[in-house]
Amino acid sequence: MTTTDWRVPEPLDTVEIEATGGAPIVLRRHGDVKGPRLILSHDNGLAIDLYYPFWSRLQSRFELIVYDLRSHGRNPTADLAHHNVATFTADEERIRAGIEEHFGAKPAVGVFHSLSAMVALNHDPPGRGYAGLVLFDPPMYLADGDHYGIDTLWRRLGMLARHRQPRFATREEFAEEFRRSWVFEFTRPGVEQLAAEALIQPASDGEGYELRCPREFEAQVFDYGFAYAFEPDTTNFACPVKVIGGDPSVEFSSLPSVDLEGLIGWDYDFIPHTTHFLQLENPEECVSTMIAFLEREGLA
Repeated sequence: MTTTDWRVPEPLDTVEIEATGGAPIVLRRHGDVKGPRLILSHDNGLAIDLYYPFWSRLQSRFELIVYDLRSHGRNPTADLAHHNVATFTADEERIRAGIEEHFGAKPAVGVFHSLSAMVALNHDPPGRGYAGLVLFDPPMYLADGDHYGIDTLWRRLGMLARHRQPRFATREEFAEEFRRSWVFEFTRPGVEQLAAEALIQPASDGEGYELRCPREFEAQVFDYGFAYAFEPDTTNFACPVKVIGGDPSVEFSSLPSVDLEGLIGWDYDFIPHTTHFLQLENPEECVSTMIAFLEREGLA
């Protein structure tokens, strides 16, 4: 496999479970089923298959259970009214129960990026049910920070999501748009082709392709995300937690707190010269930093 030809393999096992309100969630198992278990998910509007340049490097050592958030990726579109962080958090409880029911019970480490990391931090206590958490660039803010500025940022992201192009004539058109986006300009070569498989699907009317996660769903998460993004009490974690961020000197990085004093109590590292999408930009360093934490905690 070259770094310009990312092809997600067929999973070893696939099962569909019923999440909150009957929403379907497809669970897929990859890797070494005898290895330590990692459970992986993704950011708003994306899909876990897009992260294959990252998790492909874990297949030889770990059992990987990957899933998309409701109405994302390989999951059918559910109800917009329930498309929010509170529902994602309730879904996650059912997802863990479904994994144990169908794939067997054993300790698991959650490996989550951005929105799915926020979901993990909204459990009470964070980390409940996991042996460890590895959180990539979770959008967290200090409770005494600039609330107005943070809320404005989230709403601006929602506005931008509502103006995304919803349909494409071909997958190649989508890949070209992805490649030209400043948001993804530092991703590895070939990720745009992977995105064209993971993030769009044939349109329901048979005319071209449409976003797997409709833009109004992505936007709604941004509209209300501010309420769920405050930094939790690090003394209240139910398991070891590692935070790995993008480079704080790079403009598009959702560092937990721009004020580094806000990171007291966190086991935190950043990957130099990366943005919020660090797992697509430097997957090797993301994996090595994560495994160093897992080995230190006896989780690998």
